[in-house]
Order: sequence, then structure tokens, then C-alpha cells
Amino acid sequence: MAKRVLTTESGAPVADNQNSATAGVGGPILLQDQHLLEKLARFNRERIPERVVHARGSGAYGYFEVTDDVTGFTRADFLSEVGKRTETFIRFSTVADSLGGADAVRDPRGFALKFYTDEGNYDLVGNNTPVFFIKDPIKFPDFIHSQKRDPFTGKQEPDNVWDFWAHAPEATHQITWLMGDRGIPASYRHMNGYGSHTYQWTNAAGEAFFVKYHFKTNQGVRSLSAEQASELVGKDANSHQTDLLQAIERGVNPSWTLHVQVMPAADAADYRFNPFDLTKVWPHSDYPLQRVGRLVLDRNPDNVFAEVEQAAFSPNNFVPGIGPSPDKMLQGRLFAYADAHRYRLGVNHTHLPVNAPRTAVVDNYGRDGVHATRNGSRHDKNYEPNSYAGPAQTDAALAAPLAIHGWTGTHEAPAHSKDDDFFQAGELFQLMSEDEKGRLVANIAGGLSQVTRDDVIEKNLAHFHAADADYGKRVEEAVRALRED
Repeated sequence: MAKRVLTTESGAPVADNQNSATAGVGGPILLQDQHLLEKLARFNRERIPERVVHARGSGAYGYFEVTDDVTGFTRADFLSEVGKRTETFIRFSTVADSLGGADAVRDPRGFALKFYTDEGNYDLVGNNTPVFFIKDPIKFPDFIHSQKRDPFTGKQEPDNVWDFWAHAPEATHQITWLMGDRGIPASYRHMNGYGSHTYQWTNAAGEAFFVKYHFKTNQGVRSLSAEQASELVGKDANSHQTDLLQAIERGVNPSWTLHVQVMPAADAADYRFNPFDLTKVWPHSDYPLQRVGRLVLDRNPDNVFAEVEQAAFSPNNFVPGIGPSPDKMLQGRLFAYADAHRYRLGVNHTHLPVNAPRTAVVDNYGRDGVHATRNGSRHDKNYEPNSYAGPAQTDAALAAPLAIHGWTGTHEAPAHSKDDDFFQAGELFQLMSEDEKGRLVANIAGGLSQVTRDDVIEKNLAHFHAADADYGKRVEEAVRALRED
């Protein structure tokens, strides 16, 4: 085998990679040592800004296979026939901590999935919980600031966490999920994934449906207690990354079964609560789960930075037959996710291999910018319309239009007959066993009891009382007991 030759970035062979050029033996280093300067300058620029949220993540490639006919609900080509397979890439993540954070912590998990379809990439950005803490994107930066490290102490502060929640009663449902038994998944393989938001599907006849995605793990749901998680973090802070990597390397390919809930578009206006509220779930008794297919992960990335950290998921990456809903949090994320990637990776981040379409042809008038790789030739124009046979619009909308009415303004969400912030949190509590309730209460009290202001504690306790009388009573008693110790 021919010996590989070390080169500079420009391809010139490197004569000495062990010693810098100096002015004589033992003398100062010379500015003309191009190889040294290039190595140091590149090293200084190896890191890009980490994600503000979902910074700590793991990823894998796989495929999605359709198992059931859903063509009555959507004309999306990758869902068009039973047996059809589409290549995928998934990124799992924690939400609040930094890139160097531990895996086994109490935090929602990101579940971001990219389908490399024949009609372009479709990105489904969700979590391992079917709901979220807030329902309006204008509150998202404030919410994340309350969960991040405090500017003065440099660590997450219970005063900040619970003070925000005290003023966000809609968070009660997600708090009940987070502080319950599923708050710390045993691994990425042993948790469900949810689209969380409401999306729109449109069939070939133009009929519109609203849908929610449920990826049910075929490994079974397994979670960790706070004590188990603390022990695991001490042994391997990268526990979830280790588990996912080793499972796929062993050929134990994790899989999920995708189901959807389907609501005819006409049902939305008169549903008993706002179906586009991200803090609520649709009861399965109203809209049962319908199986769609299965997701299988079967290949690890070769380079975590190139393929996991540079992976960019944007919920505005739709394909024909799938579109947005009036979900306000989704609407905000349609802008925020893509903008975050433009900041972190540059305007041409879609040219990177992990983000580029696999089979669909990209043909548009986007030009220039850092790392541009598709600028066209002398014969290609960079404007439209033109007389040079450039790409043209199809006049075929990806999804059905959404009806709107009324006056512009900063409106609260439309009121439905059962639109309070607490009843679903109470229903979730009532579904739990006595042991589950005990652990939930202990987890909440462990954090809430550390808050220094009595008024913040009282506001949060009022939310749990409003969800369920027994729920509130147990949390209040547990908090009091811890504060009296």
C-alpha cells in the first residue's frame, strides 16, 4: 500500500510535522512557518457556536418503512405505498444543558427526524413528551433563560425555574410529565417520540386533516429514578450516547412504530379545547392512534461533529401533502429553527452532506454566501422569471390553505369550552399508581422546597391544587416537610 503523504490545506506536502521553524537552533519561531500558523489558526476555529437549546445530542441514520395505507389522509410521496422505505437521520438531545452536560438528567429529550424523501427533505422536530411548557413562542426565550445558568451564580437556580413556572400556569401539565417517572429516560432507545405540535396533512383530493405524531418505542419504555440517574452520571456522563452507539454497533437496531391521530379539519373549530394548544394532548378516545410505519436506526455517524452537531432540522421543511397548522408555538419555530442554523452554520448549511437531500434535486436561485457549493455556471441566471429555461414554480401548494378571519393584533388563543390550564395535568396525575404519585410529588417538592420566596412557592402550589385537590395537598405537605427540616 502506498504511503499516505501529510499535506497542508492547500495540498502541499508537509516536510516536518514535529518541529516549528525557528531562527536558528533554540531561536524564536518564524512567522513564515505557514504549516504552524495554519494548524494553530484552524485549531482556534474548530468549534462553532453550540445550540442555545438541545446542545447535547446524539444521532444515527436509519430508514422509515410504511406498513399501513394512509393515502386517504396525505399525498406525501414517502407515505404513498406500503413497503416504501425512506432514508432518515435522527438527533436525540437534552434541552437545557450545554454541550458538555450529562445525558441522564431530568429534562425533556429532543426527537428530531429528517426524512430524505424523493420530493425533498422533510424535518419532523419533536420531543419525548407530547406537550410542552408554554403555548406562545413570544415566551420561549424567557422560559429558556429561566432554565439556563444564572448570570450571577453560573448555575441553574430553583428560584428562576420555579418563578417562571409560577407565572406560567399552562406549564403544569408538562411539569407533571417532567417530574414523573418518564422524566429521565434510561436511554434514547427506551423512550417514545412525539411530533408534539399539530400538523396538517392533505390528500390527493385536497381534503385537509390535522395530525399528531406518536413514535412508540419497540424496546419498551424504561426510565431512571433520580437516585439511579445520579449514580449513572457519576459512572458515565455520556451514558445515552454510549448506549445508542454500542447498540447499533452490535447490530441491535432500535426501532419505533409511528402512529398518528387524525382530526378532520372541520372538527377543530368546535373541539372542546383548542386543538392547536401545545400544552394539551388529544384524548385517544376522541382520535385513536392509527399505525403508519416503523422507524429503524441501523448506522452510526462516522464523525459526530460533521453529522450530529452540524445536522440542521427545521420544521418549515415540508413536502407536498404535509404543512403547518395554526399552532402558535409551531408557527414561531418555523422561523426560529432555520434562523438558528443560519447563525451557527451559515446560510449554506443545507449544502452540508448531512443536511443535503439524497435523491431530490435542488434547483433554485440561491447564490453566494460562506461555503456556497451550488452557485451554477456561466449559463445559469440568478433571478426569476427569466428567458433562459431556469427553474419555475409549480403552482401546486404543498398543503391546503388555512382559513383566517378577524382583526390583526396580539390576541390570546381562541377560547373553547374546556380551555383551562390544569385539567389535563390532573387527569395525568389520576392515571398514576400510588407509587408513581409518590415519586412525582417527591421530585416536585425536592426542587420547589429550595425556592427562597414564599410567594413563588404559593403560586406554584396553587397550580397543583387547581389540577387535582389530592395532587396539590400532597405537594404542599411534602414541600412543608422539607422546608421544616
